[in-house]
Amino acid sequence: MSYGVPTAANSPGAQVPVCPRHPDRVSYVRCQRCGRPACTECQRQAAVGIQCVDCVRETAKAAPVKRTMFGGVARGGRPVITFGLIALCVLVFIGEWIPGLNLVINFGYAPVTTETQPWRMLTSVFTHSTGFPLHILLNMYSLYVLGSVLEPIFGRLRFFTVFLISGLAGSVGVLLIGNPEQLVVGASGGIFGLFGALFVLQLKRRGDLRQILVLLVINAAIGFFVPGIAWQAHLGGLIGGALVAAVMLYAPAGASKRVLEWGGVVVVLLILLVLTVWGAASLHEISKFYVF
Repeated sequence: MSYGVPTAANSPGAQVPVCPRHPDRVSYVRCQRCGRPACTECQRQAAVGIQCVDCVRETAKAAPVKRTMFGGVARGGRPVITFGLIALCVLVFIGEWIPGLNLVINFGYAPVTTETQPWRMLTSVFTHSTGFPLHILLNMYSLYVLGSVLEPIFGRLRFFTVFLISGLAGSVGVLLIGNPEQLVVGASGGIFGLFGALFVLQLKRRGDLRQILVLLVINAAIGFFVPGIAWQAHLGGLIGGALVAAVMLYAPAGASKRVLEWGGVVVVLLILLVLTVWGAASLHEISKFYVF
């Protein structure tokens, strides 16, 4: 950092240093990079000394752009989609306590509702049990932890796609091997799908899989041995999330990578659609007797 001598301005013929961006402002502080004067508004603290705002911008443009493993621009900051999903679940949970709304009954999913109200397969993902508040607390904590890791890597759109399809796959799991008359709610299918995506990601990176496997075994055991938990949704979500992550992560690199990647996602959706139609058809005879 260099400073002029203020008294020099009073010398005959002395030129007073002014900021190039604000010529009406005298400044004896010069940019460490270009040497031009910089007023207090245009000064930026650098690793060593002060730089002007123009040099800071040029340096930022010249810096390499960080990209995700999918080729997109890596976004810093908070996991926006993760926080959005958590906020939606919390708002729905609050609404469940409002008399007359009956959100659990209206948005929960039972296999017998598939033929007449298929949207419940997704709305149930954002609904949680009011009789067991720990349900939403554990789910939202898990969503926060997994989302904070996966959203910056996958990107917002891919992360949201993995979660949503995993939630749908969880409902398909309940449809195929669950109690057709049992109403289920919760984001567990989507969360287990994120576990599946994390497993595939570590597999792709050849990372350590032991911690993930331990967590999966513990959560699977809870689902099997604790009554009232739809382990079928956990299993369906896990498989769905792993499949979607696999087609995203293992799509061959090249100009057609994005086409192959999203084409694979469409194939997974078509498989879920076929399974849904088949499962709903098998319950056709008893579905007409149920109205939720």
